[in-house]
Amino acid sequence: MATANLARAVWLGRRRYEPIHALQQRLVEARSQERAGDVILLVEHDPVITLGRAAEATNVLFSAEALAERGVDLVETGRGGDVTYHGPGQLVAYPILDLKPDRCDVRRYVRALAETMVSVAREHHVEAGVVDGMIGVWADRAAPHEWAGAEWAREIAKLGAIGVRLSRWVTMHGLALNLTVDLQAFDLIVPCGIRDHSVTSIQALTGRAPSVREVALSMAAHFTRTLGQAVSDVEDLSSETDLEARLLHDGAPGA
Repeated sequence: MATANLARAVWLGRRRYEPIHALQQRLVEARSQERAGDVILLVEHDPVITLGRAAEATNVLFSAEALAERGVDLVETGRGGDVTYHGPGQLVAYPILDLKPDRCDVRRYVRALAETMVSVAREHHVEAGVVDGMIGVWADRAAPHEWAGAEWAREIAKLGAIGVRLSRWVTMHGLALNLTVDLQAFDLIVPCGIRDHSVTSIQALTGRAPSVREVALSMAAHFTRTLGQAVSDVEDLSSETDLEARLLHDGAPGA
């Protein structure tokens, strides 16, 4: 394992997207200025559709007003990628990591995020993998316990999404893994701009799935293995009201 700073992992519980997006921005700034250490935010979002830098407006199939009536927020972000949905039953992870000096490789980092979701899926009896030319993690709906590559799969479906942004080699945004999420919510969009393949979840593939909290609290070992960086046991901050104080002040180097 590469020698690197210990990353602090925290479970935030269920939260709206925009306050956590703003928190990410403050953490990225603090990390860039060495006022905070590496941190991995683990969260379950209230229903939201997010638009990446490459998003096509036509991939959102309902107006903002119609989405609001359904209790779904619509937010533009600075991450890479197109349109995606976050909601209850989906684990979202936002690593805020300084990749300098020896991990300045975007493809390597994105691959590590994919490997993280593959590792979690395997722990819950789903074999998954990547597909050339399509970001994210995929499984075979026809044979969820097998993955020999997309060329051998009969019906690939997207199990997890990845969208990242790097600022001076400090990471932002991250991954979203479908556990028990309502798959009908993806009918509101063209997920990631891909019309030819559906979205799936651990529950849809196996008939059962752990809670988001349960998986979140197990993530330290997965990230330690895939990122090549030691990650602390996950702290439960789901009842914390002042996350900025806990993460920026408590998490400052030397604090």
